[in-house]
Amino acid sequence: MHLAIKHLTHYTYSAPVPYGVQQLRLYPKPTRGQRLVNWSVTVEGATQQAEFTDHHRNHVVMFSFDPDVTELVIRSEGVVEMSDTAGIVGPHEGMAPLWLFQRPTEHTRAGKGCREILRHIEGEGDLARLHDLSTRVHSAIAYETGKSEIAWTAEDALAAGHGVCQDHAHVFIACARAMGLPARYVSGYLRMDGQDEQSATHAWAEAHVDGLGWVGFDVSNAISPDTRYVRVATGLDYTEAAPISGHRYGAATENMDVTLQVTQQQ
Repeated sequence: MHLAIKHLTHYTYSAPVPYGVQQLRLYPKPTRGQRLVNWSVTVEGATQQAEFTDHHRNHVVMFSFDPDVTELVIRSEGVVEMSDTAGIVGPHEGMAPLWLFQRPTEHTRAGKGCREILRHIEGEGDLARLHDLSTRVHSAIAYETGKSEIAWTAEDALAAGHGVCQDHAHVFIACARAMGLPARYVSGYLRMDGQDEQSATHAWAEAHVDGLGWVGFDVSNAISPDTRYVRVATGLDYTEAAPISGHRYGAATENMDVTLQVTQQQ
């Protein structure tokens, strides 16, 4: 199956911005079950300064704002060929050692809420226990947009009882690491059935299982990723896999508008 993706992020500023930088992780990863047919990223209002592959094998491009810019447009688009792997990504690769993915971060530190979930985990073997974990996190956190904060930790989301895909992924990762299993955050695109136009990218989690390698778990939709899921970036948590991150100087307020279309090509 071929998925065609058009992703536009449009920033406007209330006053000229004297200086700013953006780090983009917007190139889908060539990996098992996923092949890039074509892809491009363009930016208006900024100048490319660096391009590299980070320790998570993410393709990263860094831009600096053009002087006194008031508008920034980031376009990423292309076609990705997908095949079904039952959610299995395969063996660990890259410079980051596998043990690194057992280290908690501020977003994925297991506390009282995670320990309560772990008390009830059932299943024979790591894979069955991880699927049970996904089901329990899905039940513990209702999916609700507009009611969570980007800075929330796994424990914040559990205490609130609601969140979005980022929160589901962070809680799953925190619990999986507390179980002694490597886990990581994934940002990417999801082809939603009957809905080409979307308002945001998607996020899910992966855990490493002996004999299988990395296996994906989309807690928000209670399934493992299939041919509708395009992996773009991975990291220990959201901060290392965010599609766009950066800093700017000045007193201007920022407005961001996202247009995203994911369609299946015949």
